[in-house]
Amino acid sequence: MDLTDILSLQGRVALITGAGSGIGKSTAEVFIRAGAKVGLLGTNIEELQATQQEIQGETCVLQADVSSPTDMERAIAQLIEKFGRLDVVVANAGINGVWAPLESLEPAEWNQTIGVNLTGAFLTMKYAVPHLRETRGNVIINASINGTRVFSNCGATAYACSKAAQVALGKMAALELSRYGIRVNIVCPGSIDTPIHGKTEQRDLDTVSAPVEYPEGTVPLTHGKVALPIEVARLILFLASRAARHITGTEIWIDGGESLLMG
Repeated sequence: MDLTDILSLQGRVALITGAGSGIGKSTAEVFIRAGAKVGLLGTNIEELQATQQEIQGETCVLQADVSSPTDMERAIAQLIEKFGRLDVVVANAGINGVWAPLESLEPAEWNQTIGVNLTGAFLTMKYAVPHLRETRGNVIINASINGTRVFSNCGATAYACSKAAQVALGKMAALELSRYGIRVNIVCPGSIDTPIHGKTEQRDLDTVSAPVEYPEGTVPLTHGKVALPIEVARLILFLASRAARHITGTEIWIDGGESLLMG
């Protein structure tokens, strides 16, 4: 069996949340090229349809809010009705949310970030597991260097906590689900060129930011150049493939050494 065969997802069905842009969209493209059928899940129907047209593979669009149990149960049922099985879940949907000092971060802002990032990953897995048991499938959770290796982004408390908890969720699930042959792993990207940063609301961070400066850049491996979504997507493909069949409960940082410098 050559490398192409080992990385192939031919005949397999994947669900990717947050598939309309960024890492989710790139992962959908990579999975389609690897032979998978893909459920594209997100809240923005226009983005999902644009992704569907661009990648030109066997896909279905699933409009759903990952923080809603009703939405996620319905969306996964629609995917099964369409393709008949589920082999790979990429719990990628997430938001940066509001970055602000603790005393000015509103409870509703905290709840929204935790709801999308952590509860969203939980609900995605909860409703997918009965189908993954039938295929001995696997899950990849998209977390972050924040809350796992990096704690210097003052004000990003809700985001960092949600990402740290995603790692714990993945490890707990990996052990619990191993009896069914289901693997669960976690990807922790650093700075990636995606639209998520432009959607981050930041308030009063100058009052809590740590006075740290990196004159040579924050990504040592690439001299400050951030990664592209496709680079994370390739790692996700590896974890989803037979090449990673003995890897579970593992977090993998993909950040060019950024977290080693900033942590």
